Amino acid sequence: MGYKEVYESWLSNPYFDEATKAELKGIANDEKEIEERFYTELEFGTAGLRGVIGAGTNRMNIYTVRKATQGLANYICNVNGQKKGVAIAYDSRRMSPEFADEAALCLAANGIKAYVFESLRPTPELSYAVRKLGCIAGINITASHNPPEYNGYKVYWEDGAQITPPHDTGIMDEVKKVTDFATVKTMSLKDAKAAGLYETIGANIDDPYIAELKKLVLRQDCIDQVAADMKIVYTPLHGTGNIPVRRVLKELGFQNVYVVPEQELPDGEFPTVSYPNPEAAEAFELGLALGKKVDADLILATDPDADRLGVYVKDSKTGEYHSLTGNMSGCLIGDYVIGQRKEKYGLPKDGAFIRSIVSTNMADAIAEHYGIQLIEVLTGFKFIGQKILEFEKTGKGTYLFGMEESYGCLTGTYARDKDAIVASMTLCEAAAYYKTKNMTLWDAMLAMYEKYGYYKDDVTAITLKGIEGLAKIQEIMNTLRENAPAKIGAYEVTKVRDYKKDTITDVVTGKVTPTGLPSSNVLYYEMTDGAWVCVRPSGTEPKVKFYLGVKGTSLEDADEKSAALSKEVHAMIEKML
Repeated sequence: MGYKEVYESWLSNPYFDEATKAELKGIANDEKEIEERFYTELEFGTAGLRGVIGAGTNRMNIYTVRKATQGLANYICNVNGQKKGVAIAYDSRRMSPEFADEAALCLAANGIKAYVFESLRPTPELSYAVRKLGCIAGINITASHNPPEYNGYKVYWEDGAQITPPHDTGIMDEVKKVTDFATVKTMSLKDAKAAGLYETIGANIDDPYIAELKKLVLRQDCIDQVAADMKIVYTPLHGTGNIPVRRVLKELGFQNVYVVPEQELPDGEFPTVSYPNPEAAEAFELGLALGKKVDADLILATDPDADRLGVYVKDSKTGEYHSLTGNMSGCLIGDYVIGQRKEKYGLPKDGAFIRSIVSTNMADAIAEHYGIQLIEVLTGFKFIGQKILEFEKTGKGTYLFGMEESYGCLTGTYARDKDAIVASMTLCEAAAYYKTKNMTLWDAMLAMYEKYGYYKDDVTAITLKGIEGLAKIQEIMNTLRENAPAKIGAYEVTKVRDYKKDTITDVVTGKVTPTGLPSSNVLYYEMTDGAWVCVRPSGTEPKVKFYLGVKGTSLEDADEKSAALSKEVHAMIEKML
């Protein structure tokens, strides 16, 4: 059936409600829009669903959410996990509470109990809840830091991490088998509650979650010493972080936490930013203004589902605020946590620092300094969670810290996803520690550059929307795969890693070795002078991403080298467009 026939079927089928049909009638004269909404089904990928909210098979709506949940329910029954239940959380986006309930009622109709949070909660708390409640799976309704028109549906497994093999492909296969929306099961909220298949959760998860975070504090003495003098500005960017971040900081004794008032309350329209992403400078405009007004030591921003943390820190010498990339803040937190743990307890012989393949090589230098293992995993924090599970199952390996360049990290193993709540807490603790030594976090960052090397990392992307865009992204990947560049800018390519083919090719010797990681559409070029470039399609947006890293002799030198390499990467891709 072509897209036009599918469109017509939605208009005529009594299964779809009148509001949906009215929305679709409104685009009757827009052939392009009809095609975009119906040329395919919103793909259930390895992270679940993510798409624009609206009517249609290629949109996020109650019907696509039900269909995905029916597939998940079928898989849970296939593995005999239906008695364990599923935890469900949601963020501040449009339709998030409605999608959460649709998922819960579909599960209930399949005899699977749903534990649904009473109101919005952060992604990492959902990860914690899955394990705390002994659930077989978890669902989080969020589109993370995407623009306001998006929403999403993330699936977690019983270990608390987002789904990985074999469960991801197993669930995907079951979702694909659901071809008729009318076969999807659901029931009323009243009946689900009466049957004991819908339970509201809240403080019974919040309190132990916060308690787990507080167990990870290493230097309460430093907090006690300087908390009254420290000033922290925080913005939840209209999302889920407001209550838990403020709560944990208050309970630890931080007295001067200023919340950006215009961005404090949940709002799915994100009225103060075009893109609620703590990686973007615009997300900090209001926070910086407040920070300068109150003379803050640091300024924090969490994304809508509070798994990513953005940071600005004050330079005491100039009074200016410097932004920290995810690589910088991750290494700053990791170095602090591992260093303090070593000082207080010593480090285990099998200790590990885990990072994604597109994260900074400074992590490698930190691991080498502390004599611990550095482990690389594919992009996606679920692969860090997978390593934690492997350590627990085999008894080999002790997780010390994990990070990825996209502003996400995790201290501790209470959750299996990146956590901006614990990152906020730990960074404030680190700021207190360094303050007792008359240092700012910026001073600490500069000291790390001196100690480990002047690493500079960057990420850039080209957005290619729609059907044609997806085809172009694939064309770019195919071209680079078949014709690997011999040189990028000033650097010779020495090794080519193709994670789709599971090969690492030494350009000089021609020797080929396996990557040792799961198959993924990612290309990585190791180059001379410690430089590197990695290319991969985004898993959540219509983009092809380019990650790069250099090592300089000073901050200025590293900045210049990074800018030059970024320019060369763009020039290389422009030729393909």
